[in-house]
Amino acid sequence: MDLFENIPEHALGWHRAGKGAALATVIQTWGSAPRRVGAQLVVNAEGQMQGSVSGGCVEGAVVVEAIEALQDGKPRVLEYGISDGDAFAVGLACGGTIKIYVEPVGAGMPEQMLADLVAARATRTPSAYEVNIATGARRLVENGYTERFAKDRSGFEEDGQTFVAIHNPPLRLAIVGAVHIAQALMPMARIAGFDPVVIDPRGAFGAQARFPGETVIEDWPDDALATFGLDARTALVLLTHDPKLDDPALHVGLRSGAFYIGALGSKRTHAKRLERLAADGFEAATLARINGPVGLDIGASSPQEIAVSILGAMIQTLRQMP
Repeated sequence: MDLFENIPEHALGWHRAGKGAALATVIQTWGSAPRRVGAQLVVNAEGQMQGSVSGGCVEGAVVVEAIEALQDGKPRVLEYGISDGDAFAVGLACGGTIKIYVEPVGAGMPEQMLADLVAARATRTPSAYEVNIATGARRLVENGYTERFAKDRSGFEEDGQTFVAIHNPPLRLAIVGAVHIAQALMPMARIAGFDPVVIDPRGAFGAQARFPGETVIEDWPDDALATFGLDARTALVLLTHDPKLDDPALHVGLRSGAFYIGALGSKRTHAKRLERLAADGFEAATLARINGPVGLDIGASSPQEIAVSILGAMIQTLRQMP
């Protein structure tokens, strides 16, 4: 589970430990608000918190409101903007405006519903938490929000009262090729919220000394990927330069719903790659899914810089999908 997005898990743990827990969720933004709709903060009765709803501008005020919600058992809607009396203490110095929904676990969100959400997240089951902020009606569903799930987009429905918080499975990254770039990309991807694995049948490349504490699958890429599974929350990055390893992986990737596919190599190398795949029966529209050369064109040269460019391209693709 992503270190920075495990708010429901923290909330359930604190509640069951008798510390109390109030969830604060960004439900609407205007202007340059620092966190997207759906971002969460959890606060317990002792004032401890995890997560964030802004860049640090309003967390202090939200903590106070959350503790009061735990005391009186009443959810509440908060709104902050630069027009507030002290922009740096209880407002947004960046100039945006955010609306936040605070609900205590138990008196607001039922403990069992939160437990069901945590269980769904653990099994990579996409879930949507609906709450009507006017009536307090709540439910957890797995279907009915195809577009929201695809775009990972929480928000209000047309009635302006029903807020839908999307809880998609954690992002994953499959890296084929336990090379120097992969050594840099693995920890960067984890910080960005991905659950990464590296695949390489060459034992010396994937040695634990090179990837301490990381998940390394020592198997042929096509077999490993068939078991691993590629879905709309998974990126596939190929770093070996070796057609014997990259091409079978691309066969699996191009037949999957992976949101990003990137392959290392020069333009000339990529052109030859496309020729081979076309000869294998893949159409031009399908081959266009491959980002090659991999990564954003930022002039990267070192393995670390190339890893940054790859991670940037993955995030750009994920967040700018039409």
